[in-house]
Amino acid sequence: MKEIKKDILIRVYLVYLVVLLFGLVIIGRVIMIQQFEKEEFLEMAKKQEIHLEELVAVRGNILADDGSLFAVSVPNFEVRMDIMTDSITDKVFTSNVDSLAICLSQLFKDRPASAFKDMLCEGRRNKSRYLLIHRDITYPQLNEMRRFPIFKRGQYKGGLIVLAQYDRELPYKSLARRIVGYESGEGDKKVFVGLEGAFTKNLEGVNGQRLVRRISGRAWMPADPESQVEPQNGDDVVSTLDVNLQDLAESALRKELIADSADHGCVILMEVKTGYLRAMANLGRTKKGTYEEIFNYAIGESQETGSTFKLASFLVALNDEKINLATPLNCYGGITSYSGRKMEDSHHGLGVLTALQVFEKSSNVGTSRMIYSAYSTNPQKYIDGLYKIGINRPLGLQIAGEGKPYIKTTKSKYWSALSLPWISIGYEISLAPIHLLTLYNAVANNGVMVKPLFVREIRRNGRIIQRFNPVVLNRQIVSPSAIEQAKKMLEGVVEEGTGASIKSPNYKIAGKTGTAQIAAGNKGYRQGTNQVQYKGSFVGYFPADNPKYSLIVVINNPKKGKYYGGAVAAPVFRELSDKLYAIRPDILIPLPHDTVSSPLPFAQAGQFKDLSEAFRILGMNTRAENGSSSWVRPTDDGDKIVLSAASVVKGTMPDVCGMGLKDAIFLLESQGMNVLVNGRGTVVKQSIAPGMPVSKGMPVVIELQVRNEKTQIKA
Repeated sequence: MKEIKKDILIRVYLVYLVVLLFGLVIIGRVIMIQQFEKEEFLEMAKKQEIHLEELVAVRGNILADDGSLFAVSVPNFEVRMDIMTDSITDKVFTSNVDSLAICLSQLFKDRPASAFKDMLCEGRRNKSRYLLIHRDITYPQLNEMRRFPIFKRGQYKGGLIVLAQYDRELPYKSLARRIVGYESGEGDKKVFVGLEGAFTKNLEGVNGQRLVRRISGRAWMPADPESQVEPQNGDDVVSTLDVNLQDLAESALRKELIADSADHGCVILMEVKTGYLRAMANLGRTKKGTYEEIFNYAIGESQETGSTFKLASFLVALNDEKINLATPLNCYGGITSYSGRKMEDSHHGLGVLTALQVFEKSSNVGTSRMIYSAYSTNPQKYIDGLYKIGINRPLGLQIAGEGKPYIKTTKSKYWSALSLPWISIGYEISLAPIHLLTLYNAVANNGVMVKPLFVREIRRNGRIIQRFNPVVLNRQIVSPSAIEQAKKMLEGVVEEGTGASIKSPNYKIAGKTGTAQIAAGNKGYRQGTNQVQYKGSFVGYFPADNPKYSLIVVINNPKKGKYYGGAVAAPVFRELSDKLYAIRPDILIPLPHDTVSSPLPFAQAGQFKDLSEAFRILGMNTRAENGSSSWVRPTDDGDKIVLSAASVVKGTMPDVCGMGLKDAIFLLESQGMNVLVNGRGTVVKQSIAPGMPVSKGMPVVIELQVRNEKTQIKA
């Protein structure tokens, strides 16, 4: 019996000992936490109850050249209320809740005033610090709410909590969508394309932050509004695109694609002197049969160009003085062969023609024979000539997606006995439409190749922080003589050749038609039993005698029987150039006023004091439109000569047309520009349009012409 009692006592003592040890461990752990780990656990608690929340900056706008909005972030607000803030006493709440409910009901019109009052009273009873008032509130509605009872007491005293989110909207919808860009993908794979992607660092701004704390329902609300760091909104990107011209380009392209039942096409319109892209349309046929912007063919689709590349071949031959426009070339009736492979013209029967006629008629045989005869013993010299022009190099565009230009050399493993003649007519090479247009634009620009630009400037709060001036890629692609002959060839195509169908009685067009077979990779040009696919194009500039715009039109795989560039692409070119001529009266720069038929002696624009003194000596009355202006232009106002102010703004190109050489050079050099002069007399043309941004060291060409010197007054 004693043994049993002893055994029970031992067990009881063991239980007490275990409990004692467990208690000591707990006490020890409490002491450790309180004395040594207190700060760590407090920090963990804070992280669970309070943390820094990122405030996303408002993304900047993308603007057209005239300031119209292409892409804008539209605010969408959610309003909540800290109904238990200290300043909202029971008296304040009771005396204002009815009027606040009525105001909310009248504003949103989705619930009666009684429902809003019940919501507010229930929130008050539940001591809500984050009561949802309404979602999807517009900015005007938010401004109106700030004047409501209680809310009008201010952000903190009125308990108003505003949460903003921004939706990206395109006011012009699909217009220029591939260039302007959009958000693609989700989560970590989310990216921006077009200008949205290329300039995202400028557009996204700098995010802010604020302290938020967790409340009931696991929701978060601002904890300390005064410690909030406001975000810095993104900069605005001002593109070079013209909304009206973009709309015209897309409309003209869509109409032709529908008429031809073509796969896709593109249009690029560029300013000759600056390289600013005024319009770029890309339309492809969808599964529904409609045409939408689904790919940027203009910059991303590198293919064999066909006959439009012949300009490059002629430029090399002209620059090397292998030919001139009168050089006779044999077209062999439109059929020839190289290493057993036949080459044909689209129309047979051509015999011996001049080099000019070969280009005008777009003879494959005549062009290839010209290049083969000149360079067959040293084909690399021809390739070097193309490389010197610069069409083998990427342009380094401001947006991603540029197709890689490809012109192989004689060292390439793919070079063959057929390469030289076939490259000469635009095959065995690869260029995107933007590359080809840049070449033609350089000819229009007297041999100066400029980089195509999509963006003109970056603005922050309306202030220009970065300007993108014209970039010269090649100051002289070939000799001036070769350029002048090339201009005559391009004009001849429209006057006498394959582009005669778009000849205009109002202004001159210079350009080249192109028709190319489309190869399907290594499958060749004919795919099974299907017919050969073609690409028709037309590229050129206008007005030919005073180039302002260069333009390329490409139509891929038309299916309604016509596929030549002169039939499918040239009409789009003419439609756009006609509309530009109609809406842009400054497209043709008129010569200074005819002094023979005018009673006013022709006077060059110049300094105010000089002209005033000259007219005083002649006994003619003058009236200064702006006496404070240093530079003026005289006009006849019947009984008086009006001296109108000639605007001269630092950093922009002044209008020197009508000035004498001395005044023009003084004015241009005061802007830091390098002046090149052609002719003598009065300035009638300038290579950079008035008002365009200029920078120190930028070259400008002015052309002068002698007027009727008997009646000319030189200030």
